Amino acid sequence: MAVDFHKLRNRSLFLVAVILTGALAGAFIWLFFFLMNIGLNFIWKTLPEKLHFAFFPLVICTIGGLIIGLYQKRFGPYPEELNSVMKKVKKNGRYEYKDIGVSSLAALLPLLFGGSIGPEAGLTGAIAGLCTWVGDRMKRFGSDFKNLTAIGTSAALSAIFTAPLYGFAAPLYGSADGNDDEDELVLPKTSKIIVYLCAIAGALGAFMGLGALIGGGMGLPRFTDISIGATELIWLVPLTLIGAAGGWLYHLFDRFSEGFSTLLGNRPVIKAVIGGVVLASCGMVLPFTMFAGESQTHVLEATWTTMPALVLVLTGFAKLFTTPFCIHTGWRGGHFFPVIFAGISIGYGCAMLTGADPVFCLCACTAAVVGGVMRQPLMAVLLLFLCFPVKGVVIMLVGAVVGSAIPLPAFLKPENSSEPLTPERQAEG
Repeated sequence: MAVDFHKLRNRSLFLVAVILTGALAGAFIWLFFFLMNIGLNFIWKTLPEKLHFAFFPLVICTIGGLIIGLYQKRFGPYPEELNSVMKKVKKNGRYEYKDIGVSSLAALLPLLFGGSIGPEAGLTGAIAGLCTWVGDRMKRFGSDFKNLTAIGTSAALSAIFTAPLYGFAAPLYGSADGNDDEDELVLPKTSKIIVYLCAIAGALGAFMGLGALIGGGMGLPRFTDISIGATELIWLVPLTLIGAAGGWLYHLFDRFSEGFSTLLGNRPVIKAVIGGVVLASCGMVLPFTMFAGESQTHVLEATWTTMPALVLVLTGFAKLFTTPFCIHTGWRGGHFFPVIFAGISIGYGCAMLTGADPVFCLCACTAAVVGGVMRQPLMAVLLLFLCFPVKGVVIMLVGAVVGSAIPLPAFLKPENSSEPLTPERQAEG
């Protein structure tokens, strides 16, 4: 039987391109986090040491709101919402790349000024655009190259969250949380699974390799020592209900913030300044309500025993307010890192109140919060493997199922809420 060397060459080239695409995604994400950390250190550590004045967060967040608002007034409401990016990739097999630079800077600005948002929205759109650009220039080598965008999106999510299973599954749904009646997880053929895994390996290798070699990067702490006994099992249901209440309230806060934004109309500068003032006001009372939550989780892990239980719980619930409020007032970004932090803060507070094992409380509360927000238990658990042990998978499943099972009134359901304006929708309206 004759060997089709032309086909073999193209397949080999495609596999190499997949690994390099994953590595490119991982390197881009590492660079983004590296620059973000430099900016955060300058604004929130160097400047306060040199400029000794009261209400520093209020001043910085107000200035940040002004800059963010003016930027959006000039370029439009970037970055695009994460689920919107992923659904475009799934529907069209591509993502337009003409505004990658504008979108990337728009994603970085709110993070630098302390926004209670995650970086995943802007990063995923940028990676999807880059992969589409590469695919467009290599499509003459075979039709497989049109799949680079979806593959790169998978690799990007894996590197951002250092959660390979979540990164693999989310693009197959077409949204980050499976929160769509039409979403259905359909596993691809074995050959495509191998391709996705190669891209994910390339992304994680580049991201973690650059972090180990140069420093930087981003990641939540790994909680490993979980103890499950009679005391923990007694508290399982109450803990998940407390977390589920947080997930439920997130949707309420999201709808309130959306209504407030609608009331202000098309005034991006005023919205962003108000968002900055509210963010700073919350941050001066409860400091952990600011920022994405990744580095704050490391601090919380080391200091939670010195904080009152009520402060920990209130911090978690306040975080669930500041995140959607930031997003709807123009501090655009993702919500996954802040929501996970909120669950961890609530979990620590519950551990102090109940005396149950801390990691057990974190697993139960965080899974219930994330499940309540995502409304998709399996995806919530796959995401939470980035910080919780496999031994806690049953606890996480229980929490995520309870959180997602708490019914939402019709006006709070995500499919009935209006998505923030994308550049395309703004042009249409």
